[in-house]
Amino acid sequence: MPNPEDAGQESTTRPARRWRRPRKQRPFWVELPILIVVALVLAFVFQQFFARVYTIPSGSMETTLHGYAGCYGDKILVDKITYDFTDPEAGDVVVFKGPEAWVGDEVTTTRSDNAVVHFLQDVGSVFGLAPPDERDFVKRIIATGGQTVQCCDDRNRVLVDGRPLDEPYIHWQDPARQWQDSFPPVRVPEGYVWVMGDNRNNSCDSRCEEQGPVPVDDLIGKARFIVLPPGRWGTVD
Repeated sequence: MPNPEDAGQESTTRPARRWRRPRKQRPFWVELPILIVVALVLAFVFQQFFARVYTIPSGSMETTLHGYAGCYGDKILVDKITYDFTDPEAGDVVVFKGPEAWVGDEVTTTRSDNAVVHFLQDVGSVFGLAPPDERDFVKRIIATGGQTVQCCDDRNRVLVDGRPLDEPYIHWQDPARQWQDSFPPVRVPEGYVWVMGDNRNNSCDSRCEEQGPVPVDDLIGKARFIVLPPGRWGTVD
């Protein structure tokens, strides 16, 4: 049985704790730049590997996505990891790198000659605050590898594997020209997708000369949400 006197003796011989001066808290204005840098780094990593905000640079996807020359189009959140686990499907709205055969007539963004402004524009494009300076396009997948696509039947509909598509998203910029440009049957190679704009008669896409199907490897991601402007919030269908 422990001796109470021994316990008392141990408590008296235990060394006293040293008094420590409390650490002086940094002023908020000193910590603020650090917090901003950390937030920017995390946002950059997120947008590089998981999802990124893109500015719609043209009107080829009207009225699903609004785009204008400059930086005032819709800003969309693009999921960059979906196609690491699943195959692209017809109906998906995708952002992709324009292959060499594609001409960049729709993407007319410019960069300032001023080095500082140019740098700020590049940073803004990473965070979706300015149009990208690269050849990125946004279109809708109409057919995937192994399918045959053609236009049109007697009711002005695109055919995939001989079956007409129901495309309620098509927009006719010119009401007097509600007829799609025809093209003969094209078999989409494996590993490629056939893409077209919703603004059907104002879109340079897989139908254009020398462009054709887009390699799946060139897909950046799937458009998920419209994040700006606030009045346009919603999913991309």
